[in-house]
Amino acid sequence: MGVIDPDFKTMLEALAKQAAEQPMPPLDQLPADMVRAGYRMLRQTQDQNAPQDLDVRDFTVPGPHGDIPVRLYEPKGLAAPSGLLVYFHGGGWVIGDLDTHDGHCRRMAAWGGCRVMAVDYRLAPEHVFPKGHDDALAAVTWAFDHAAEIGTDPKRIAVGGDSAGGNLAASVALDLKDDPKRKLAFQLLLYPATTADWRTESRKTLDGPVLTFEAMRWFEKQLAGAGHPEAHRLSPLDAADVAGVAPALVVTAGHDCLKDEGFAYAEKLKAAGVTAAHREYPSLPHDFYVMADVSPAVNAAARETAEALKAALA
Repeated sequence: MGVIDPDFKTMLEALAKQAAEQPMPPLDQLPADMVRAGYRMLRQTQDQNAPQDLDVRDFTVPGPHGDIPVRLYEPKGLAAPSGLLVYFHGGGWVIGDLDTHDGHCRRMAAWGGCRVMAVDYRLAPEHVFPKGHDDALAAVTWAFDHAAEIGTDPKRIAVGGDSAGGNLAASVALDLKDDPKRKLAFQLLLYPATTADWRTESRKTLDGPVLTFEAMRWFEKQLAGAGHPEAHRLSPLDAADVAGVAPALVVTAGHDCLKDEGFAYAEKLKAAGVTAAHREYPSLPHDFYVMADVSPAVNAAARETAEALKAALA
């Protein structure tokens, strides 16, 4: 773990000072909607300079629990068919939405030279596990089956996500690995949660600075996945067989309790013969991709990530 990026250090110190002056109740005492609103406001103020030269439209796709809102990003002038990244936002399966990750999806589309379809999957606690995972799988299945309608080459479809969204992407990739009609080209896993277990060293020692143990426990409680018959979908790291899953890039952040399980998943994929790369940004914290205005390091990392996406979908 490297020294934290100085711009992030300044931001975190300012937030800590604000929290000391205006203490918030524990997460357990706050309604999910209030936490969502606070997260949305904070992240949108930290990401206001994303590329604008895209056509963006919202629509819905069908899912097993009802319609699923999605947002399609198309770089202006991009030929059809192109590659497509189906993207799942982070937020512990409880917070986050199309707007919190709008800037990040714009960067991936503009710099990755592909279309991006962001998915507004159902969130806990209103929709407990596995409804969000069901929505994620349904959205990717729809993208394959309607590729021509959205200017997409079905042989160049990737899944991606950050944090809880990375968990969804990895889960969908496992769901589809033996589907001959829907073969994913790539999975982009950004500081993903890959296990529901707290066994890694980083899960035991890195409490914050952005993703705290309190938040992790709160997310898990809201999701209510523990003990569910399909709980294995929350732990790709513990999957019995990952051979044949789509090639992957796993990105981790140095100051993040999820970093060890991300690295471990990349190693598991490699051991099974899957083409997998791991890249760590040692000076950055969890959630950095959606805080692009905080530090120049974010855009630098995002450009590298988008280049990897572009190469995978070429």
